[in-house]
Amino acid sequence: MDSRFTLEKRIQAEIMSYDGKMGIYLNDFHGNEIALGQEEKYETASTIKTFILACLFDEVEKGNKSLEDFVEYKKEHVVDGSGVLVSLEPGAVLRVKDAAVFMIIVSDNIATNMIIDYLGLDTINRCIEKLGCKDTVLYNPIHFDQYRKLGTSTPKDYGSVFTRLVKGELVSPQADAAMIEILKKQHYNSMITKDFPPVYMDSDNTDEILITVASKSGSMDACRNDGGIVFTPYGPYVIVMFHKEFSDAMYYPAHPATVFGARVSRLVLDQFLALVGRFCL
Repeated sequence: MDSRFTLEKRIQAEIMSYDGKMGIYLNDFHGNEIALGQEEKYETASTIKTFILACLFDEVEKGNKSLEDFVEYKKEHVVDGSGVLVSLEPGAVLRVKDAAVFMIIVSDNIATNMIIDYLGLDTINRCIEKLGCKDTVLYNPIHFDQYRKLGTSTPKDYGSVFTRLVKGELVSPQADAAMIEILKKQHYNSMITKDFPPVYMDSDNTDEILITVASKSGSMDACRNDGGIVFTPYGPYVIVMFHKEFSDAMYYPAHPATVFGARVSRLVLDQFLALVGRFCL
């Protein structure tokens, strides 16, 4: 039996008092993976948008679609929630690549529905399966008043997407690099970065930004999720944290899922930096 106080044991100790369930997947690209409940299914909330982005680039890579096509914001796309297009009236026309950027960086629900309509629900789910994510499904467009479910996935599936993005093995090296740049601009990564030292991420205090994150989070009443790639001077690592079964459905910055997720994320960062790019020796 391993008697060392490993990173996995430290994470387990940290979340022992957490009012909820957290599924975790970590990969340091040196053969070290840490997984807690990685194959358990969780509601995706907006993390499903990463899978949709991958399927869009896959269809473009095949020549079936183009990022330069135009899509129209229609009445059937209207939905409340995150994003900027909710402030506009139907009739606006966007390039596909611009709708995709809105879908990720401000988690725009209307832009997401536009991309789902453009690709087709069946095409997206076939692509998700082809990408090897056997436990991930997009059930419907985003319409909270019509559908109870949006999507389900596992920490393992979500982690595999980011792992292959880093390796350039998800769609193609060029497409994967383009998706990473979009994911780096995502605005809502507070679970991953909340407890990171600000000096590591602020170029105003140093000659360069030491840590960048390419990620996509998602929140609904029943879940709080975050996952992505943390780029450090010692290389990247993948971190995914999915949450469910907590008692407080309200959304606010100090929600226990965010607080405990941020603590876990900081533990992982400190270990990775201390061991110069690894989770364990």
